[in-house]
Amino acid sequence: MLHRSQKSSLQRKAATAEITSITANIDVLKADLKAKKAELKSIDKEIARIEAKKVKAETKAAESAKRAEAEDVLKKLLASGVSADEILAKLK
Repeated sequence: MLHRSQKSSLQRKAATAEITSITANIDVLKADLKAKKAELKSIDKEIARIEAKKVKAETKAAESAKRAEAEDVLKKLLASGVSADEILAKLK
């Protein structure tokens, strides 16, 4: 039969081993968390870059559409007999 001090010593060793194991698991989880946060940050930067590129392309497309529309209006005005001088005067 184990003495009380031997039993306490075994319990202490078991608790210490469990704490060591839990601490090791926490360290692994912290490392995983750090890696995932870095990955997320990288993904967020990529999303921001793609969104900025999309906005730039949409702006360019809108400007191109406006320019094409203005050219169409100008062509129609010229075709209907309005002179270039009259068009310039109206634009001022």
